[in-house]
Amino acid sequence: MSLVESNAQVRIRHDVLEGLAWDPHVDDTEVGVEVDDGVVTLTGTVTSWAKRAAAQDAARRVVGVLDVTNSIRVKPPVGLHRTDTEIAEAVRRALEWDVFVEHERILSTVADGCVTLEGTVHRLSQRDDAERAVRNLSGVTNVVNKIVVAAPTSTSENVARAIERALERRAERHARRIGVEVRDGVATLTGSVYSWSERRSVLGAARSTPGVRAVEDRLWPEE
Repeated sequence: MSLVESNAQVRIRHDVLEGLAWDPHVDDTEVGVEVDDGVVTLTGTVTSWAKRAAAQDAARRVVGVLDVTNSIRVKPPVGLHRTDTEIAEAVRRALEWDVFVEHERILSTVADGCVTLEGTVHRLSQRDDAERAVRNLSGVTNVVNKIVVAAPTSTSENVARAIERALERRAERHARRIGVEVRDGVATLTGSVYSWSERRSVLGAARSTPGVRAVEDRLWPEE
């Protein structure tokens, strides 16, 4: 490893630790951080799945981070144990109360605090919304999202054009620098982005497009 690479990794680790400390949803004393060639590995034990997800999001926001490996374990605090039945009831209420979730299309199963979601929705973003609705619930130790997106009714060419138009609406430079290819509902995005927030915006545009069943992220940070 060169001195330049070593210094870059030290800087990224420092920035990730600062990001964790700054985020009110994360207890930075519970999370360990390692960096190798832009890949951040998070370790430790937190009290909820929501904190685990928040730590991952905080790490991804840091400039220079290419990927995040989340090895954080979830262990609910003693005295705040919820039965699987109580969690299942809370999951159903959360799905019903979230206006962005088609709760009638989604089934859930809870085992030892692990929530498994199943069903079929029309957009990939709706799959994401369902997971978001339940991951912050007390007692949830894991979320397994098995929700599938219905087969596209448009051609791959039409879906690709819809993604490109969505990128143009969000920012003109997205469309200039991002390549879009769609095959059997799988959208592959290539090109460079300036930051994780821009990367998230590009991915969000694709995930919200009707006909997209999955997104292959091949974006890389601008040098």
